[in-house]
Amino acid sequence: MVIPSYGAATALGVLLALGLLLRTARLAGVDASKAWNLAILSLFAALAAARLLLVAANWSALRLHPAWLLGLAMVHHPLLAATGALAGALSALWYARRTGLPLAATADALAAPLSLGLAFEQLGALAAGSGYGREAAPGVPWTVTYTDPMTMIWSGAPLGVPLYPVQAYAALAFLALAVLLFVWLPLARREGDVAGLGLMGLALVLYLTELWRDPEGRGALFHDALDGPQMAAVLLLLAGALVLRERDRPSARSGAKPDADEGAAHE
Repeated sequence: MVIPSYGAATALGVLLALGLLLRTARLAGVDASKAWNLAILSLFAALAAARLLLVAANWSALRLHPAWLLGLAMVHHPLLAATGALAGALSALWYARRTGLPLAATADALAAPLSLGLAFEQLGALAAGSGYGREAAPGVPWTVTYTDPMTMIWSGAPLGVPLYPVQAYAALAFLALAVLLFVWLPLARREGDVAGLGLMGLALVLYLTELWRDPEGRGALFHDALDGPQMAAVLLLLAGALVLRERDRPSARSGAKPDADEGAAHE
């Protein structure tokens, strides 16, 4: 029996992220059981949306080779990631509205677990050759070279070529971001501040790591000035800045309005 490294690493990341969510939900003052349900629902929605898109895009080949369905979990593509992220976010928003979860506080609780899960997802991508890096410059001591033909079939990674281990760069950056968000969570003055920082940190990691990724299949915008993931990073950065700029949100723990408190102090 063969266990795909990408799936195993991602599954481990999901389990660790869910365990961390139980802790961050309490720190953010959110019902931990509802936060758990929201995360599970979002995860399944993201996986289902990405897999359905992948099956639809490769339906002609899969009809001839049904066994290839077992290898779809190894495929990693920016469009699939964006589709899954959108489906997961919409599911989370629907569940939060339906169950009365506070949106800002819930987003705060999800920030660190999401970063932790992405760190392990990138480790799995490194093992599977997904989202591979550019060809490394001569003399670079840290490179990864793929030799398994299945890596080329499913991920398109070149064989026998030293590449930058960009997935490892991303994994370390996401792990550092998860630690930062977890430490800052009990210190945040307003609900949503941790989520805003998480969005900006995610944007920074996504944008910078694209500089070392192979551009094949990642889209080109503005005469190759940006690729698809970098454009998404710009939008995430703007969203994070907007969240942090909003000043009329309640305190993270007391529920008091900061502006109202300041006005009372002046009186």
